[in-house]
Amino acid sequence: MQFEVWAPLTGRVALRLDDATYDMTRDPSRDGWWTVEAPAGDGSRYGFLLDAESVPRPDPRGRRLPDGPDGFSAVVDFSALAAPAPAPPPPRTRLQDAVLYELHVGTFTPEGTFDAAADRLGHLTDLGVTHVELMPVCSFPGRHGWGYDGVAPWSVHEPYGGPAGLARFTRAAHAAGLGVVLDVVHNHLGPSGNHLPAFGPYFTDTHHTPWGAAVNLDAPGSDEVRAYLLGSALAWLRDYGIDGLRLDAVHALADGRALTFLEELGAAVDELAVDTGRPLFLIAESDRCDPRTVTPRADGGLGLHAQWNDDFHHALHCALTGESQAYYGDFAGAPLAALAKTMTRVFFHDGTWSSFRGRTHGRPVERRRTPAHRFLGYTQTHDQIGNRALGDRLSASLSPGLLACAATVALTGPFVPMLFMGEEWGAGTPWQYFTDHPDPELAEAVRAGRRREFAAHGWKAEEIPDPQDPATRDRSRLDWAEPGQGAHARLLAWYRTLVALRRTHPDLRDPDLASVRVAYDEERRWLTFRRGDVRVTVNLSPEPVTIALGRNGVRVLAAWEPVEHPGPDGRIHVPGESAVVLGP
Repeated sequence: MQFEVWAPLTGRVALRLDDATYDMTRDPSRDGWWTVEAPAGDGSRYGFLLDAESVPRPDPRGRRLPDGPDGFSAVVDFSALAAPAPAPPPPRTRLQDAVLYELHVGTFTPEGTFDAAADRLGHLTDLGVTHVELMPVCSFPGRHGWGYDGVAPWSVHEPYGGPAGLARFTRAAHAAGLGVVLDVVHNHLGPSGNHLPAFGPYFTDTHHTPWGAAVNLDAPGSDEVRAYLLGSALAWLRDYGIDGLRLDAVHALADGRALTFLEELGAAVDELAVDTGRPLFLIAESDRCDPRTVTPRADGGLGLHAQWNDDFHHALHCALTGESQAYYGDFAGAPLAALAKTMTRVFFHDGTWSSFRGRTHGRPVERRRTPAHRFLGYTQTHDQIGNRALGDRLSASLSPGLLACAATVALTGPFVPMLFMGEEWGAGTPWQYFTDHPDPELAEAVRAGRRREFAAHGWKAEEIPDPQDPATRDRSRLDWAEPGQGAHARLLAWYRTLVALRRTHPDLRDPDLASVRVAYDEERRWLTFRRGDVRVTVNLSPEPVTIALGRNGVRVLAAWEPVEHPGPDGRIHVPGESAVVLGP
């Protein structure tokens, strides 16, 4: 087979394949590329020797790292990953009809593998979600971690099950009628086990990020770096049959080109979708509050298909908890007003002052031109839980009734809903920040940095979980005994009811943002909104309230606490900390 590698800064490159060494030659048609033919098959171990180095480095485009980021790469024959039976067709659910479920493979089950996660897919189909969104699965140092310090964007973390495990998981999800979305990180790579700088100018000092030198998207040599990242993204969709990608922190992609990397990626994914006849999509995480992220390229936007809406989360979180620290301070003054604004205008910051940033921020969304399914709404995510000092979920501080209210707003609101694993039963387990860095200096730096960060907010060092302690990861694993117990079972039933309502009532999937109507009472802590002929009411106060819906002829479709149908005057009496969904 042919081996090739881009190494423009080296004068000599050799292939170490098993116990043999082969000198590579420059490719005359591609600047900086080296090639060689050598006998190899599935599982063959190999690496590259650069100049006078005696220890081989793994292939930057290697698909498998059996011994971790510092070991040899291994050849992967993707035809050998196919099961004997024909692959099940991937689901064709449109994004506007989707309900996503974010999960971390390493803590979703006690085993922390793709195969163990696949064994739990029945829970997700019973819940009614349409897509599983996997947190990053590319190789990273150590065994356990969130995955955002990955160093090999083409490979699959071996402790999860490697390429074969991901292929089996995707097939199992498709067989269950579920799509698969994968979280990928292009804005930085982890500091440990990162061999890319030895091969070429993958990073640049032209720009700087919170993680150090920026990925090289616009400096000399960036054509090949962009091709490297674009190729890895397409490989997940093409070789594993994955249905969409979540792009981590696209606001941290330093790219000054006229044609940005994100536009290139969007165009390539759209082309692959046409070629394969599959509805592929890209979902961005962006802090910019800029609707151009999801505006079609023909209209001057980046052309991504959707983005997370943190403003919606922050407003809802403040309304539920009363928290006002850090960025929550922008939303805490009048949280129901902030929530109403995000439900009708998407961004709270649409050119308004942000006290957290010390400047104005954002840009308005053109509601009549931008469909609601361009945005994801959620009450919790890996970030919004795990980046808290103790990794505490909403269930650690809110009553079951308020958890039900939160779910109601997210699952019947205008945006594509996304759940974080375990929230559907109010999981009692935290989800904390954990690492497994083999480098002791890096491990100590991460530990100290975490404690220093939260010391600025009044936390004592001993109160902050040690990311390197295996117990921190163990505490973060879901407890699968909980869903069948008491209040957990009741909340899970409510989630199932809400997801079913969203599926059976087209008004709850209507993409028309301009038609959403919201009313609220900040002092009495209730909010009601209309989606076509469906009315939704949540009472966040412990006291019952009476709300005038403004019309007759609706009945209760679902209620957290028993509720009478509205009277002839259109008024409904809602118990404290409860939610009601009504329809004609």
